[in-house]
Amino acid sequence: MLELMREVDEVYTKYPFFGTRQMANFMQAKGWDTGRYEMRIVYEKLGLRATCPGPHTSKPHPENKIYPYLLRDVAINAKDQVWSTDITYLRLHKGFAYLVAIIDWFSRYVLDWGLSISLDADFCIETLARALDCGNCDIFNTDQGSQFTSEGFTGLLLANGIKISMDGKGRALDNVFVERLWRSVKYECVYLQEWESVKEIRSGLAEYFRFYNCERPHQAHKGKPPADVYFT
Repeated sequence: MLELMREVDEVYTKYPFFGTRQMANFMQAKGWDTGRYEMRIVYEKLGLRATCPGPHTSKPHPENKIYPYLLRDVAINAKDQVWSTDITYLRLHKGFAYLVAIIDWFSRYVLDWGLSISLDADFCIETLARALDCGNCDIFNTDQGSQFTSEGFTGLLLANGIKISMDGKGRALDNVFVERLWRSVKYECVYLQEWESVKEIRSGLAEYFRFYNCERPHQAHKGKPPADVYFT
């Protein structure tokens, strides 16, 4: 299962519009003996969803409140206007971990990030708390996952006077800036090494995010790194 998860992660990073049926067919063509049922299990373990609309692609907790999407046709023209977050799977040599990051939409600056070996909400709430210790935003956008609809997460946003926006069901492209960040993180950092432990991957990510924020040229800002835009 772990080898299948690793390969599905790479394929999904390249083709994020694949739903479970397309991914199962694609993996079968590559020689894997897997069907849609197994692929649904893999998608759930990896926290994946197709970027095109479809049924059951985002799973909020049934008792948690869902907030409307507030950013359709909104011009993003200042830092701290919109922050957003998401979770992605990271492979280790003998296991896997989950990464959450919070990004400023205007500058693409990564405000904070965290790692966990489970998909519990706690590490997302802790990462948000650290980000809010250093600043604030007008609107915070997430998907409808149970980590972000939890009372701990939304309550922290509301306590800081922040408007909550949530992607339409099955519309990962509503949070496209984080999706692009994940592609950069994986192709420029994670896939280049075989991490042995969470400690190792945490160290590697710390160095990568320093590079991403402070040195890596960003096309959206004519080659300036995100930190140059966020702090000016």
